[in-house]
Amino acid sequence: MNEHIEEAITEFRREGRRYAKTERYYRGDHDLAFATEKFANTFGSLFREFAMNLCPAVCDAVRDRLRVAGFAGEAGEAAEAIWRRTRMPIRSGEVHREALVNGDAYVIVWPDEAGRAAIYPQRAANCTAIYDEEHPGRVLRAAKHWRTADGRTRLNVFYPDRIERFITAKAGEAALPEAREFLPFMEAGGRMANPFGSVPVFHFANNADIGARGRSELEAAIPVQDGLNKAVLDMLVAMEFSAYRQRWAAGIEIEYDNEGNAVAPFKAGVDHLWVTENPNARFGDFETAGLDQFIKVKDSFRIDVASVTGTPMYYLMPHTRGFPSGDALRRAESRLAAKVRDRQAAFGHTWAEAMAFALRIEGRGAEIEVRWEPPPS
Repeated sequence: MNEHIEEAITEFRREGRRYAKTERYYRGDHDLAFATEKFANTFGSLFREFAMNLCPAVCDAVRDRLRVAGFAGEAGEAAEAIWRRTRMPIRSGEVHREALVNGDAYVIVWPDEAGRAAIYPQRAANCTAIYDEEHPGRVLRAAKHWRTADGRTRLNVFYPDRIERFITAKAGEAALPEAREFLPFMEAGGRMANPFGSVPVFHFANNADIGARGRSELEAAIPVQDGLNKAVLDMLVAMEFSAYRQRWAAGIEIEYDNEGNAVAPFKAGVDHLWVTENPNARFGDFETAGLDQFIKVKDSFRIDVASVTGTPMYYLMPHTRGFPSGDALRRAESRLAAKVRDRQAAFGHTWAEAMAFALRIEGRGAEIEVRWEPPPS
C-alpha cells in the first residue's frame, strides 16, 4: 500500500509543475524576457504584469465547440436526468477547459448522501490515474489529494473494489508530504468498499498517447507566446525612447569634481533647455527606431501561434485579416474542425464511461452514447 502512496505523490509532483505553468500562461502570467539585464532593471517594473495573451484564444476556440447535447441509447433519458441534476451542462465545460489548458482533467462519480449518483469535476493537479501496462487504456487505480481546513493533507487511493483513505497526523507547510507521513483516516473508517467493480475516477486526457497523460493545447504555443511578448516589449521600449528622444552635445568643455569624476554639463528633461557660451558647440539627437518593423514581427508571431496550434487566424488577428465567410471560413477552420472531432471522440468515450458508472449506481446497466451539439458555424 505504501508504494501506491509513493507512486501517487511522485506523479503529483512531476505533473504539478507542468500544470502550474500552463495554468499561469492561460491566465496571462507569463515569463517575460528582456534582451539584457540592464533593460530588465530599467523596464522590468514598468512591464512586470504585461502580456499580449493569446493562450485563451487557442484553448477557447476548441472549448466553444465542445458541448454535450445529451445521450443516446436505452438509458439515455436516465443519463440526461443525472446530467442535469448534477449541473453538468455547465460543469462539463469546466472539465473540458481543464483538459485543454493542462492536458488532463478528472471527474469522480460516487453516490451522494441520498444514494443517488453524483459527478464531481476535479482539478488536474489534485488527481492522477495509473494505467495497466498489460491492458493499455484501463485504469488500475487512481488517487486524489487535498488540504483540509486545519492544514493537514488528505489522500484517497481508488481501486476497483475499495477506496483507501489517508491523512497526515499534523499540519505541514508542504502541500505534498512524504508517503511515510500518511496514516489511515480512521475518522471515516479508513477503508470504504467499492461495490461497482471499476475505479470511480475518469481521466480526460487531451491529445494523449495510449495510457499516457494528456498534452496541453498550449504546449506548442508557449514558446511562440514568449517570443510575441518579447517583440511587444521591445516595441514598447522603443516607444518609450521615441517619446523622449536621446540628445547629444559636442564641443562642450567637461568639468570634473574633486574626485576626478566628470560632471554632467546639462540636466536632461522635457522642462530643461541646454545652453552654452561656446560658439563651436553642437547639439543633436539620435534617430529613433521605426515602429513598423516591430509591428511586422509581432504579427508574424501571431501567425506562428495559429500555425503550430491549428487556430484560425481570425481568432488571433481579427483587426487585420477580417472575418472570412463561406468556403474561406471552411478552409480556415479545417484543422480546428479536425481537432474538435478528435476531442469529441476522446472526451465522449470518457463521458460515456462516467455516465455508465453513474447509471450503475442507480441500478441501471445499459450502455449509452454521447451526443454533441453541432459546432457553431
